[in-house]
Amino acid sequence: MGLLDGKKALITGARKGIGRGIALTLANEGADVGVNDIVDDEVSQRAAELISKRGVKGTFHAGDVSSVSGINAVIDSFLEEHGQIDILVNNAAISINGDIESFSEEDWDRIMASNAKGVFLGMKYAIPEMRNAGGGSIINISSVAGLVGNHISAAYSASKGAVRLLTKSTAIQYAKEGIRCNSVHPGTIETPMTADMLADQQYRQDRMERTPLGRLGTAQDVAYGVLYLASDESSFVTGSELVIDGGFSAQ
Repeated sequence: MGLLDGKKALITGARKGIGRGIALTLANEGADVGVNDIVDDEVSQRAAELISKRGVKGTFHAGDVSSVSGINAVIDSFLEEHGQIDILVNNAAISINGDIESFSEEDWDRIMASNAKGVFLGMKYAIPEMRNAGGGSIINISSVAGLVGNHISAAYSASKGAVRLLTKSTAIQYAKEGIRCNSVHPGTIETPMTADMLADQQYRQDRMERTPLGRLGTAQDVAYGVLYLASDESSFVTGSELVIDGGFSAQ
């Protein structure tokens, strides 16, 4: 028996990295999982295949979740395959570095659309389906950069900080309908998104030294936290922040 037997989970931005790790972990615990990404290629299809190999249903749903048409297409496709939404993991995000003066208006709009608006739209259109299913669990992937300042990109911190408080407001608004909403705040995680930054050995060493546990995180570290919040083991948890950063933000 898995913790999520019979549950239907949709994970955005799950082509690779943290999203894929979450998708596979939920599948290992019995959930049927739909993975989403804006890119539909062999890597995306492979993610769905890996889920199906775990004895559950794995599907891929292409679409840009930062637009109304995109998120509706993704949810409609997911419902056609799975019938209902019990778990939504809003993971899709981008990272653009730069200080306030160098950041363009276009890049600001891009990062806010992907990282904050995409979370809003995902919840806006999934919540009615969760209500129909009798409740559900929403997990929004924020960041440690949504808790403390970030010298690399103020815009990234702003977008992830927005996710943090959007999560709390959603939790309050929908608690009586059996819909829980929590945020997860990863620290420095080794993923394709962070590969270029971590290729700088000085930066890599600095991040490790500033992390009390003395190592960088993995997608699996984050996935286990999401599993807890997705399962009934966390039935009394909503509006919370699960920080998975090796102690980085505790200093």
